[in-house]
Amino acid sequence: MNAPLHPDTVAVHTGRGDLADLGVHALPIDLSTTNPLPDVERGGDAYEAMATGGRPPADGSMVYARLWNPTVARFEEALAELEHAEASVAFGSGMAAMTAVILAHTHAAGMSHVVAVRPLYGGTDHLLGSGLLGVETTFCGPDDVAASIRPDTGLVVLETPANPTLELTDIAEVVRQAGAVPVVVDNTFATPVLQNPLGLGAAMSLHSATKYLGGHGDVIAGVVACGEATAEALRRVRAVTGGLLHPLGAYLLHRGLTTLPVRMQRQQESAMRIVQWLIDRPEVAEVYYPGLDGDPHGIVARQMRGTGAMISMRLRGGYAAASAVASATSLFTHAVSLGGVDSLIQHPAALTHRPVPAEARPAADVLRLSIGLEHPDDLIADLAAAFATLKTAAEPPLSDRPTPLRDESKGVVRA
Repeated sequence: MNAPLHPDTVAVHTGRGDLADLGVHALPIDLSTTNPLPDVERGGDAYEAMATGGRPPADGSMVYARLWNPTVARFEEALAELEHAEASVAFGSGMAAMTAVILAHTHAAGMSHVVAVRPLYGGTDHLLGSGLLGVETTFCGPDDVAASIRPDTGLVVLETPANPTLELTDIAEVVRQAGAVPVVVDNTFATPVLQNPLGLGAAMSLHSATKYLGGHGDVIAGVVACGEATAEALRRVRAVTGGLLHPLGAYLLHRGLTTLPVRMQRQQESAMRIVQWLIDRPEVAEVYYPGLDGDPHGIVARQMRGTGAMISMRLRGGYAAASAVASATSLFTHAVSLGGVDSLIQHPAALTHRPVPAEARPAADVLRLSIGLEHPDDLIADLAAAFATLKTAAEPPLSDRPTPLRDESKGVVRA
């Protein structure tokens, strides 16, 4: 038996098994919206198979791009291999992926309740809390999952490292508490390079593929790695709701996977240098980064292969300081999103987590950094220059602050 390939090698070669037969080396892009049918009967059988979540029959047709596309399928195969999953299902955005997961495990499964472990990405928290999908959600901490499970609970939602304070949750322990209820882990921050939730018992590993998987800020997508039975349920939701990923986006994501391990290694190395610089800065009250507290519960050692390239920090001076620094950087682009080759800085409470209830919203003095591929010395110099502006920054009047925000740090836990 051949030895298993290193993940770096897998990332380069996975999802390309049919290229030699096609006589090509670079990934092809199939932009067809419709496909010829061999005959009425086989075309109808193929349509029914894919509309209900299956794959195209060998002697049938792909019929229609809302049901199947070979460029998307290659990316799905590649991501599944990196996540050690039977399959994966790609969507037009991370939120489309999360919506499909919720629908497939509630209404479609005869359930109506979800348990969500906070903190979560603001969009996911808002989606679940809004009731928009007609499901009831119980929000809880990682120690209260078992007590929150009900007979009609169809899903447990978890994110680790969590957005934006990078709090870590023991995936295996949440799975244990969930019992027979499937657990979906938002694995966006860690990526398949650093964490594989399915190996810890989770049913699904979800990514906002917009972030590290694509890596260049030029494609919006989501993807869920899972077992084949779950993939069929998700493909069915995708087929009937139209949450498909465009083939060009799938091509960009598949290409992005080839450099994912290298990017993650370099970005993580830079993040660790920047963290060590930040913890000694007088402007910084707290730094949030996995393992910075010595990993007392062993979560990093047990379920991760690295600590990633996301950093959050709490500034002395409250909202005024955070607002001033976010607006004063030049190499760090003041923008939402993360995981690209260029560094970003964001104020979560005012932006991505603004719709989240006050009790679960990040503190108003917290900034989140996504570390890119720039040299860390240049990024440190950029932050130092932004911190220098605090000496002259004045507290803005209350009317000028985004609302509702809170300045207190209560509830912020060091990762």
